[in-house]
Amino acid sequence: MSKTILEKSRAINKILQKIAGNPVDFFEMAEVLADNLECSVFIVGRRGGIGGWAFHEGATCVEIENLTSHAERFPESFNQELMNLHETKANFVLEEGRRCIFNPDNVVCDCSKRIWSITPVFGGARRIGTLIMMRENLEFSDEDIVLAEYGAIVVANEIMRMRAERVEEEARKKASVQIALATLSYSEREAIEHIIAELNGSEGLLVASRIADKVGITRSVIVSALRKFESAGVIESRSLGMKGTYIKVLNDYLFEELKRQ
Repeated sequence: MSKTILEKSRAINKILQKIAGNPVDFFEMAEVLADNLECSVFIVGRRGGIGGWAFHEGATCVEIENLTSHAERFPESFNQELMNLHETKANFVLEEGRRCIFNPDNVVCDCSKRIWSITPVFGGARRIGTLIMMRENLEFSDEDIVLAEYGAIVVANEIMRMRAERVEEEARKKASVQIALATLSYSEREAIEHIIAELNGSEGLLVASRIADKVGITRSVIVSALRKFESAGVIESRSLGMKGTYIKVLNDYLFEELKRQ
């Protein structure tokens, strides 16, 4: 017995409940959508990157295999076609002479019998992605389109949540560097600047006594500065005995803040 539209919408809604507070798994999301819409599904980012996909009844082709195995990104020309759509385009087939939706120049692959529906994904008023659905011969019903557009809302919610968390994390990292720098004395700040200059990129080995002699400060000032930064989670350090101290920068905003200030 096939599922009702209510059962399908609840199954899609469970995605939100399951991944609340966890990293977004667009592949799992695509699987749920593909199962309930009974079609192949691609979740595509604004720049054409394929965030997740799921195939219904093994539907695939050469171009799809190339995309999912290697590129994981739609051709720019095709992505531009997607971005030009501002509402759902349902039940269309390829125009005369075009054999592959993913690659207009491919004359071997044949998508001509496949039926497509494309739903834009919006976050507020901003376009943030696309939901692509593919079937072999059966058209999408109005019920399918309603579910697809609901699925697009679920996808949008997760993309926006992911972006908000990323912005929040970036703000937290910036703030932790600024606070750590504010706790340093003038001598400690000078010590940190020379320590970072001695590193090979974001990590390296330093000898505190050598830096102390070079800068003209005591070794205790260097140790104090390192402890403050380690407590703030900006760096990690590990003593290697006579070899010196291994330093690794954990927060890349340290480099930016030192240059800015």
